[in-house]
Amino acid sequence: MQNLPHVKALCAITHPYRACTEYDALFNNAMCELTLYHCEHTPGYKQWLAEHGLDKQALITLDDWSSLPLLFANYFKRNLILSDSAQDALELTSSGTTGQKSRMRYDTESITAAQHMVDSIFDYYGWNTPDQPCNYLLLSYEPAGAVTLGTDYTDQFLCKYAPVNRAYYALRHNGQGNEFDPFGTITALQQFAQEGLPVRIFGFPAFLWFTLQRMEQMGLPALKLHPESLVFLGGGWKTHADKSIPKKELYQQITKQLGIPDIRCRDGYGSVEHPVPYVECSHHNFHVPVYARAYVRHTTTLTCQPYGEPGFLHFTSPYITSCPAHSIVTSDLAVLHCGESCGCELETDWFELLGRAGTSKGRSCAIAASELIKRS
Repeated sequence: MQNLPHVKALCAITHPYRACTEYDALFNNAMCELTLYHCEHTPGYKQWLAEHGLDKQALITLDDWSSLPLLFANYFKRNLILSDSAQDALELTSSGTTGQKSRMRYDTESITAAQHMVDSIFDYYGWNTPDQPCNYLLLSYEPAGAVTLGTDYTDQFLCKYAPVNRAYYALRHNGQGNEFDPFGTITALQQFAQEGLPVRIFGFPAFLWFTLQRMEQMGLPALKLHPESLVFLGGGWKTHADKSIPKKELYQQITKQLGIPDIRCRDGYGSVEHPVPYVECSHHNFHVPVYARAYVRHTTTLTCQPYGEPGFLHFTSPYITSCPAHSIVTSDLAVLHCGESCGCELETDWFELLGRAGTSKGRSCAIAASELIKRS
C-alpha cells in the first residue's frame, strides 16, 4: 500500500477501539483513497460509480460512506471481482451452507491488513501470550491438503498467539469429508484438564454445545480447565441453526462444565467477504473497530436505519485492494447501538445480531428478513 498512505496509516492503528476526530478524518481519507484506487485498478468500477452519480470530485468531498453504491455479500457467490493486484492472490471460500460458496481473493497487503486488525484486538484483550504454551481444541475442519475455507484459515491463524502444545480437531477428516467426533473431543478435553496447560477453544459454537450436551448425557463430571483458558467462537451455527441456544446460556454451561470464566468466553463475527474482526467485549457486544464503520439498512427500502432499528448489516472498511469489497451489505440482520450504551470501556458503536435472512426460491430476501425480524 505504498501508494495509499492513508489506507496504510489506518490499518496500522494499534488501539482498535479508540474513538476520536483524528481517526474519523483518517478513515474518511482512507475510504476516498481506496475508492479512487479501485476506479483506476478494477475494471468497470469507475463506470459503476458514475452510473450512481459519483465521479472523482464527488468522492473527494464525500464524508458519508454509507452513500456508496451497495454491493451485497451474496453477489460474491456468483461473481469473482478482481482488481489488478488479485491475479495471483490468496483465494478463500465461504462455507457454502446455503449451497453456494463465495470466492474472494486477498493480495498480500489486504490479508496483512486484516490480520493486523486481529493482532491489535488480541493484544488489547491480553490474549497474545507468546510465552505461554496452550492446548487447542479446534471446532473446525481437520485439513486435508491446502486450507482454503475461510473459517479454517482463521482458526489456524489464531493459533499463532500462543504456542501450540498440541491441537485436536473436532471435525475429523475421514478420507471422504469431515465428521464430528464427540467422543474424541471429550477425551481431548479430559486430557487437557489433566495436563494443566491453558486451553484455547476456537471454532463453531454448535459443536462445543453438542460436546457439552454429550458429556452431561454420559454423566461425566465437570472439568476444571486452566483459568487462563480462552473460548473464542465464530462462524455461527450454520446448518444447526434450529438447535442454537442464546450465547448467555452457552457461556454459563461452559463455565459450569469446563470451569472457564464468562469473561474468557467470546464470540467473533466476520465473513470471507468481509474479514474485519468484530469481537465481543466483556459485556458480550460486538463493537466496531476503528478500521471500519457499521450501518443498518432497511430490509425493503435499503435506507440507513437509526440506532435501535433492525435491518441488514452494512460495513465499510478501506483495507482491501484486491477487490472492491470496501462497502458491503450482508444478509445478517442486526440492530446498531451507540458506543456508550454498552456500559463497557469501549467507545465505538456496537451491534446486536438478530439472525440471518433466509431465502428460498420465489421469496425475496427482504420478505424473509421482515418475517425473521417479526419473530425476534
